[in-house]
Amino acid sequence: MIIYNGTKLSFTESVIDQRIADILNEAVYEKMHRHTSQSELESWKNSMNYMQMVLSDTEIPEDAGVAIEYNIPQTSKRVDFIISGFNQAEKENVVIVELKQWTNLEAIAGMDGLVETFTGHAKRQVVHPSYQAWSYASLIKDYNDSVQKDAITLSPCAYLHNYEVKEEDPLYASQYETYLEEAPAFTKHDMRKLREFIKKYIVIGDNGHTIYKIDNGKIKPSKSLQDAIASMVKGNEEFIMVDDQKVVYERIKEVSNQCKRDDKKRVVIVKGGPGTGKTVVAINLLAKLTNEGQFVQYASKNSAPRSVYLKKLKGVIKKSSVDNLFKGTGSYIDVPRSAMDTVLVDEAHRLNAKSGMFQNLGENQIKEIIHASKCSVFFIDEEQRVTLKDIGSIEEIKHWANKEHAEVIEEELLSQFRCNGSDGYLAWIDHTLEIRDTANFTMAQMDYDIQVLDTPEELRDKIFMRNKERNKARLLAGYCWDWITEGKNNPNIYDIQIGDFKMSWNLGNTSTWAIDEESVNEIGCIHTCQGLEFDYVGVIIGEDLIYRDGNVLTDVTKRASTDQSIKGIKKMMKENPEHAKKVADELIKNTYRTLMTRGMKGCYVYCCDKELSNYLKKCL
Repeated sequence: MIIYNGTKLSFTESVIDQRIADILNEAVYEKMHRHTSQSELESWKNSMNYMQMVLSDTEIPEDAGVAIEYNIPQTSKRVDFIISGFNQAEKENVVIVELKQWTNLEAIAGMDGLVETFTGHAKRQVVHPSYQAWSYASLIKDYNDSVQKDAITLSPCAYLHNYEVKEEDPLYASQYETYLEEAPAFTKHDMRKLREFIKKYIVIGDNGHTIYKIDNGKIKPSKSLQDAIASMVKGNEEFIMVDDQKVVYERIKEVSNQCKRDDKKRVVIVKGGPGTGKTVVAINLLAKLTNEGQFVQYASKNSAPRSVYLKKLKGVIKKSSVDNLFKGTGSYIDVPRSAMDTVLVDEAHRLNAKSGMFQNLGENQIKEIIHASKCSVFFIDEEQRVTLKDIGSIEEIKHWANKEHAEVIEEELLSQFRCNGSDGYLAWIDHTLEIRDTANFTMAQMDYDIQVLDTPEELRDKIFMRNKERNKARLLAGYCWDWITEGKNNPNIYDIQIGDFKMSWNLGNTSTWAIDEESVNEIGCIHTCQGLEFDYVGVIIGEDLIYRDGNVLTDVTKRASTDQSIKGIKKMMKENPEHAKKVADELIKNTYRTLMTRGMKGCYVYCCDKELSNYLKKCL
């Protein structure tokens, strides 16, 4: 859908006559049934005046196509400005311009493609303008059949018309070099450079015919994207499916294809505990269904697993728009009904009601995902809910499936492939932490390396030793130590101190802590490891879990003040103390259960509470 389309001539006349903002406003109401805010109208007026000046070059043909606010089909993404035509060789070309009102920004060290700037009445972390322009072009190229079939060239760029460049400006920092090469960023004094960029691709006008073809193109993944995701999975041992993983995979594949055939909405709920292969099945489905021509996305609330798989996939194919395959669960707020073929939701127990940085967007993530897709698949373990905002439950999924008139299919993954295939270890944790009664009272004769150590130094040294084998050992801790804000990127500032033992939480300058070479020198929390696995983990249990008078107890007051996962618990304590205690107890025990089940081969534990340490040793 395009809010405005015409030619350079008609666009220029509308701007000179000062009618462009009104035309856009009327078009938004007619096509999207919503009113435009005054701030958005002023933004349009400002940006369109600049674009009119850019295009006022006689070498840019009067009949070049112009489109404003192009909504990429089956997504909520909108391209600000498009110019279309033919190049010197009479090949179809499109220039994509991402417009920004920004006057300054800051680079974020270690965060791929992110910057910090003042936007939306607050300072926020957002994507770099060049990354945004490039990603939109990649999305169109990888999913638009007309672009693929007719070999239409897409040339993205960004135009920050209010931005004055400083010496060593962060806009052009070396960490953004890849995206700047793909989509150059032009600033306040670069109008002539932007003109030259456009004139390189648009020599002959097309009366907007190329834009029309793109807007009406069928949606299907390109061959290059299919090959990229397929090559990630092929021959990779961590994505090989066995036993009931393969059975569940085949069943979901058939349900998904059935949805595509009969256009009926279906919801698949896949239950599975830690290490049963939920993510393995999800990634294999992402590869297979994409390869079959479906518009598929892998979604997770926690960014850690997405970042890890993205990095692995980008290592296979350089500069692929694989980012569009992996999404946060808050990405479906404005997506039209059944626009996606299939959405694969990993760690569905971590879903929230509201989305956005301030939890103020949308209504319910489960509802939005089901609404946006023909087939939605929720991989869930209800015993891994670890924050007050986690609403992911089988009951909640069924509720919204019913509201959306979707058929519900339930599957279960039972075979245990983590913890050396030991279901007994998982049962031992549940029994020992008093989560549920099981028949497993000890770990005797179980093939899993579980040890309770007397000092944090001993724990650290064992993990350092294990990490030398394959870079697959990590230190983890319960959230009982504040994350020191001014030290979030400084390894010499120690958040966690226990006697003479000092270490930092995982630094804030990377999203791939789980696989980074130096990460063994930092301690991960629940949010950086959930959904991922290692060979060995060393878990520090803080003072929020203790042992007294024959019982394992929790103390939510020992959680760090910076811990957002229990935000709202104090209010709950005042209103309903008994319920609040039960909820806090569940969240704390679930957190340690999750941390202690990240290791494939072994788990080493240090307890701040000596009575708990002695109790765990006896239980072993």
